Amino acid sequence: MLYRLVRPFLFSLDPETAHSASLGVLRFLEKLGLLPNYVYPCQARRVMGLNFPNPVGLAAGLDKNGAYIDALAKLGFGFIEVGTVTPRPQPGNPRPRLFRLPQANAIINRMGFNNDGIDQLIVNIRNSHFQGILGINIGKNFDTPVEKAVEDYLICFHKAYRYASYITLNISSPNTRDLRRLQNAAALDQLLETLKTAQTQLSDQHGKYTPLVVKIAPDLECVQLEAIAALLLKHRIDGVIATNTTIARQDVAHLPHADETGGLSGTPLKSPSTRIIKNLHALLAGALPIIGVGGILSAEDAKEKVDAGASLIQIYTGLIYQGPSLIRQSIKTICTPSSR
Repeated sequence: MLYRLVRPFLFSLDPETAHSASLGVLRFLEKLGLLPNYVYPCQARRVMGLNFPNPVGLAAGLDKNGAYIDALAKLGFGFIEVGTVTPRPQPGNPRPRLFRLPQANAIINRMGFNNDGIDQLIVNIRNSHFQGILGINIGKNFDTPVEKAVEDYLICFHKAYRYASYITLNISSPNTRDLRRLQNAAALDQLLETLKTAQTQLSDQHGKYTPLVVKIAPDLECVQLEAIAALLLKHRIDGVIATNTTIARQDVAHLPHADETGGLSGTPLKSPSTRIIKNLHALLAGALPIIGVGGILSAEDAKEKVDAGASLIQIYTGLIYQGPSLIRQSIKTICTPSSR
C-alpha cells in the first residue's frame, strides 16, 4: 500500500535518479533500524547444493556494486544477486540510458555494465552483514576485445569465488558490444572449459565449492539453444538463468521510447522468457536447475515460470512497478502445495 503512494513521486523523477534515491532511502532506513526484517514462511529448497529459504530472488542489475545488500535482504528475498561487475571500474554508456514504458509495465536499459569494479564489490560484500545466499554476476569490460573476454571472466571469477554462494557468467547483455557472441558454440565452449578448470582449482584451494551459472538471452533460435544446452551438460555447469533482457520490440513498437536501443524488460519479456525456460527444461531433462527471470509482474507470473521448469525465480522490473509486496505474493503462491 505504501509503495502505491510513493510510486507516482518516483515515476516523476528521471528513472536513474529514482533508482539511486530509492536504494539510498532503503539503506538509510536499514541503518536506523527502521526497516522490518520480512521473513515469509516457505519450505527451504536445495538447489545447486545450496539451501534457499525461499525461491524468490533479486536479479542482478539492481545493486551492481553490492552497496545495498543488507537493506535489500530485509525485503524477504530468498537470495540476492549483485553485479554485473567487471575487472576494472567503468562508467557505462552515456545518459540517458534508462527508460520507462509504463503503458507496457516495461523498462528499456542500455546501462552498459556501469560499476565500480570487482575490488570495490568485494570491499562492499566484506562490509555487509548478510549471511544468506549471494550470487555475484560477472562480465567483461567494454574495451576488452571479445576474443580476450575469458581473461576478464577469470579475473572476476578468482576474486569473487570465496565470497559468492554462486557465480553467474553474464554472456547475454545486449548493452556491451559483441558480448552475445560469447553464446556462440565455439566461444562458449572455450569459456566454460576455462572457468570449470578454475572452479576445480579454487575449490581445492578454498575448501569450498562455488556453483557456476550461465545467464542466457531470450532471443536465441532453437538451434542456438540446443547448442548451449549441450555445452552446459558437457561442462557440468551448475545452473542456468533464463533470461536476460530482449532486443525485440514488436510488443511495444507503438509506445514512446520503444525505439531506444538497449534491453527490454518487464511484461513484454514474460512470454519469450517462459518459452526459453520450457524449451531449456526439455533439453536439460532436469540435469541442472533453471532460474527463471523475465516479465514477472505478479505472483501468477512467478508461478508460470516454476510451472515451465524453473527451480527458482528472480525479479527486478516487477519490483519497480509493483513494489516489495510482489516478493511476498510470489513466495506465497509458489510455496503453496498446489504450485509445487
